[in-house]
Amino acid sequence: MFDGKTLLITGGTGSFGNAVLRRFLDTSIKEIRIFSRDEKKQDDMRKQYSSSKLKFYIGDVRDQNSVQTALRGVDYVFHAAALKQVPSCEFYPIQAVKTNILGTENVLNAAIAEGVKKVICLSTDKAVYPINAMGMSKAMMEKTFIAKSRQLDDEQTVICGTRYGNVMASRGSVIPLFIDQVKANQPITITDPSMTRYMMSLDEAVELVLYAFKNGRNGDIFVQKAPASTIETLAKAIKSMMGKHDHEIKVIGTRHGEKLYETLLTREEMVKAEDLGNYFRIVPDQRDLNYGAYFEDGESDITEAMEYNSHNTSQLTEDELIALLKDLRELEGTF
Repeated sequence: MFDGKTLLITGGTGSFGNAVLRRFLDTSIKEIRIFSRDEKKQDDMRKQYSSSKLKFYIGDVRDQNSVQTALRGVDYVFHAAALKQVPSCEFYPIQAVKTNILGTENVLNAAIAEGVKKVICLSTDKAVYPINAMGMSKAMMEKTFIAKSRQLDDEQTVICGTRYGNVMASRGSVIPLFIDQVKANQPITITDPSMTRYMMSLDEAVELVLYAFKNGRNGDIFVQKAPASTIETLAKAIKSMMGKHDHEIKVIGTRHGEKLYETLLTREEMVKAEDLGNYFRIVPDQRDLNYGAYFEDGESDITEAMEYNSHNTSQLTEDELIALLKDLRELEGTF
C-alpha cells in the first residue's frame, strides 16, 4: 500500500514509530521520515536501523515552519506526536494545549498546503469523557481534525483518526513498572484493584492505524474492539510469570486525574457508530451552525444507548492475560 511512497511520522522516535519501522522499513516503501525534537533518540534510531530509506527531521509540531519543511514531498502522515503523560499535562496544561491541539493544527495546515494525500491522527480513550488535562487536550485534538476535515473532500487531503486504550508494555506504561518493582523486590503498587484498562498490543495499534489508512474518510475515527483487565489481575499475572506468587501488592489509592475505567465510545457515538466486526467507525457529526432544528427534537436512541468502556467490554482472566503478555515482542527475554 506504500509502494514507492513517502511516509512521515510525527513523534516518530516513540514506541509507535519504532513499530511502524519494524513493519515497513524492509518493504517497497520509498522513504520514512521521522519528525521529532529529540536528537538523541533520532541518533539511537539511526544507528539501530541503519537504512537509506530512513530520513530524520529535527523539529517541533509547535513550529509550523519546521513541520511544513519536513512535509514537502510527503504522501502520507501518521501524526503521533503528543504529550501523553497524565501528571505532566496536569501540572503544565498549557504545554498540552500547545503540543496536542495547536501542534495538531500546524500539522494539518502544513499537510493540506503540501498536498499530503492522507493524515491519520492518533488519539486515546482518555479523550472520551475527559477528567484530566491530557484527555481534554486530546479531545480538542479530535475536534480540531474533524473540523478541519469538514473543509475538504476525499479527493483532497483526507484527515481521519484512531482512538485506542493502553498499549501494553509501551514506554511509560504500568507493565514495565510492575516488572521493575518485582525485580527490585519492592511491592507492586496499584491504585485500585477493581480499576480496569483496555489491553492492546503495539502491533494492534499499528494495525488499527493501517485500517484507518485503508478505509478512512474525512472526519472518521476508528476504534478497535479490545478486551480489558483489572489492574489487580494484571499485577497477579506478572507475579505469576516471574515466579513470584507471594510478592506483595500494595494498594496506594487512586491518583489525581485517574479514572476507574476508560471509555472508547460515548453513548452519543455508539448510536451512530458503524460496527465493522473488529472495529467501530465513528461517523463524524455533519451538523453546522444552522443548528436550530436540533433544539426541538432530541434523539431517544441516545437516551437508551450504552457507552463502550473497559468495564463492559470482555474481561481477561489471569491465564488469558499471561498468554497475551508472553506474545509481546517488547517483553521478550523479560521472564
